[in-house]
Amino acid sequence: MEAGGDTAAPASGGAEDLEGTQLPSEEAGDNGVQEGLPDLKDGDLEETEPEDKDKSLSHLPPLPQPETPSRTSEHGSPASSDSSPSPTPESGSGGQGGDPSDEDWRSQRKHVFVLSEAGKPIYSRYGSVEALSATMGVMTALVSFVQSAGDAIRAIYAGEQRKDHKLVFLQQGPLLLVAVSRTPQSAAQLRGELLAVHAQIVSTLTRASVARIFAHKQNYDLRRLLAGSERTLDRLLDSVERDPGALLLGAVRCVPLARPLRDALGTLLRRCTAPGLALSVLAVGGRLITAAQERNVLAECRLDPADLQLLLDWVGAPAFAAGEAWAPVCLPRFNPDGFFYAYVARLDSMPVCLLLLGTHREAFHAMAACRRLVEEGMRTLGALRALGEAASFSNAQTASAPAYSVQAVGAPGLRHFLYKPLDIPDHHRQLPQFTSPELEAPYSKEEERQRLSDLYHRLHARLHSASRPLRLIYHVAEKETLLAWVTSKFELYTCLSPLVTKAGAILIVTKLLRWVKKEEDRLFIRYPPKYSTPPASSADQTPHNGLFTGL
Repeated sequence: MEAGGDTAAPASGGAEDLEGTQLPSEEAGDNGVQEGLPDLKDGDLEETEPEDKDKSLSHLPPLPQPETPSRTSEHGSPASSDSSPSPTPESGSGGQGGDPSDEDWRSQRKHVFVLSEAGKPIYSRYGSVEALSATMGVMTALVSFVQSAGDAIRAIYAGEQRKDHKLVFLQQGPLLLVAVSRTPQSAAQLRGELLAVHAQIVSTLTRASVARIFAHKQNYDLRRLLAGSERTLDRLLDSVERDPGALLLGAVRCVPLARPLRDALGTLLRRCTAPGLALSVLAVGGRLITAAQERNVLAECRLDPADLQLLLDWVGAPAFAAGEAWAPVCLPRFNPDGFFYAYVARLDSMPVCLLLLGTHREAFHAMAACRRLVEEGMRTLGALRALGEAASFSNAQTASAPAYSVQAVGAPGLRHFLYKPLDIPDHHRQLPQFTSPELEAPYSKEEERQRLSDLYHRLHARLHSASRPLRLIYHVAEKETLLAWVTSKFELYTCLSPLVTKAGAILIVTKLLRWVKKEEDRLFIRYPPKYSTPPASSADQTPHNGLFTGL
């Protein structure tokens, strides 16, 4: 049966009926369950059986020649990537040969390609783009053929079930991005991945620069300007496979931290300001500790989670593993045609990272002074040791692993979950966030994690189907039971033991919601700090300041 009021005969082999069963409301039990939780009834539930396969700122200057991050404690001009050697077939991503006839290359579950409108190869997730030039030429021909008929190609489905194999196309200006997949991901989810890849490219070059380059020379080899960025794109696509929460939910994950300490760190960031400073971020292991935005920005717009996630992935690159760095970076959702100047530093030889975004080209020393103030303040608070302990979890398996166990919920039968709160007052302008526990047995192996990721993608696609969205799905898989639920207050995906019944699943979800409500001040940033930067001196007035004027 599917949500929405239309019912169908239950699938054979389904679990027990839930008629007359509902989740306890706030009035029926202790405090902690959110008020107004909808009742869970038969008409809301879809059963599935086990499956085997189953304000653009136009006055901003365009980005200059791309720069690689400067890893020095002195302010100097980073080396231009033009001096970097162009990628060669031997240095292709993924370590595969790249020939479509190669079995290793063909065995990959998903491929991502980036090429220009003229068919010039730019990036391939696996193999060498040189060896794939003929394949990319076919993709260009398909797009051109459909365009000649006044239409645009969006996706191609193939296979016995029609959607066993998908080819998803995304045209972004002069760039064409293609995903070829045999995963359970929907076309919309694959398109979201392609948008993330495009955003990563724009963060390096800006959209205006890419358009200008190809307007001047259609067959320009963009790999010259993206040399070294292939590994960043590889890490991005790997993280989607391992930990899909951020992209699926459109949110960032925070480090679980006691609210007094998080508030103290927010206050510290708010006090350590400099002319032109627009955003201050503390992160560890690819997860957000706290962030403070310039007051004018916070009053008019909200930092998009995709931009913040891009920054968190960016500072996780090996280039920022030590020392200080100063480099331009574009936030595509905020303004794809402009850029900030980013100061990145590790604090006190710890994995804790400080990121400062400013609008002044020559503000390196002012940002470095802010870093010293933040470092001294964190030592006084004793925060570095506490955050170092949190980082030990994130460095265990993946760069974005959470710092608590699912056992903390105290719900036997619960293996894993993704939770995103939605009941956020609009005037708070809170950054969308989600939380999930560390992946533990039986999801210790890579193939098991991948299988769980596939299940989450399948449930998300069903909940958010464009033709018939659902509210609630109860799915019995071969090795686990899953329950996905979206309301006006939250979006939740739970993975349970295969022995859990429907009634048992309801009790587990109820206990989980109470636990999240109780721990929300530790799991989420409820009220992001804001500040006003001091006015710039006359000497600081450059064409690059005033980024937020006109918002």
